[in-house]
Amino acid sequence: MLVSQILKSKSDDGVITVAPGTTVGKAAEMLSARRIGALIVSPDGRHVAGILSERDVVRELGKHGPACLGDIVDSIMTSKIVSCTRHDRTDDVLQKMTDGRFRHMPVMDGDQMVGLISIGDVVKARLMELSADKDALEGMIKGF
Repeated sequence: MLVSQILKSKSDDGVITVAPGTTVGKAAEMLSARRIGALIVSPDGRHVAGILSERDVVRELGKHGPACLGDIVDSIMTSKIVSCTRHDRTDDVLQKMTDGRFRHMPVMDGDQMVGLISIGDVVKARLMELSADKDALEGMIKGF
């Protein structure tokens, strides 16, 4: 399955972004209110400056305590972004996520973000593929 197929199956709420310079506290509020695991740090909603995950916030809280909530997201976000395109295969994306130990990946078209996929999205897509393969094999065996 291709990443483009995952994007088509997702609700079209867009990618939740936060501007550089936003406080970690405000970003944490957004993560909680939206019940999401990561925010894209972007000056315009299309170009990716970084990604901030729940893990980033928790690690910073563990290191510096609640005072870090007043820091800006730029100071704790991941700025070296691993991304994919709409044409990438889900098994390749899953391998990148596993190797890099992260759960969210921006989908890019050139230098512009067109979506965001999570490891849950990719696993769901792979399970659908495996189920279809199983059904096809059962059909061949049973002579359907």
